[in-house]
Amino acid sequence: MTEVILYTDGACSGNPGPGGWGFILRHPKSGKEIERSGGDANTTNNQMELTAVIEGLKALTRPTTVEIVSDSKYVLQGLSDWLPAWKRNAWRRKEKGKWMPIKNVELWQELDLLVNKHKVTLTHVKGHSGNIENERCDKLATNAIAKYRKNTH
Repeated sequence: MTEVILYTDGACSGNPGPGGWGFILRHPKSGKEIERSGGDANTTNNQMELTAVIEGLKALTRPTTVEIVSDSKYVLQGLSDWLPAWKRNAWRRKEKGKWMPIKNVELWQELDLLVNKHKVTLTHVKGHSGNIENERCDKLATNAIAKYRKNTH
């Protein structure tokens, strides 16, 4: 049974460009929620999607049963399908017959350590489709970009 639900989203204005991430961590039994967001000056959408999940998992204080809800197929497929092979192959993937380092390896390695502390299930939601929590996370992420731009200009 899921103990907490982690809703996440990342956004980028330009790719690369200024980016933002946001998450909602909900404990359904108590109704308690934590919302957080942040940003980076020069990043990619995928990096912000990964960071949202990382930051959400870092907010947990003990091993927990977590449902990660994201609109990022990149993050969800990476966790469910690609990660075991990347680890077996020294964090590399085959591209046109050659071994290449995976992109965002530091973020994937950090995420790997975090998901292994918890019992994780993955749920995909379609972005911008009216899912209330996904829309809220998108707003957190885009507001973080706006706040970041305001602070750097």
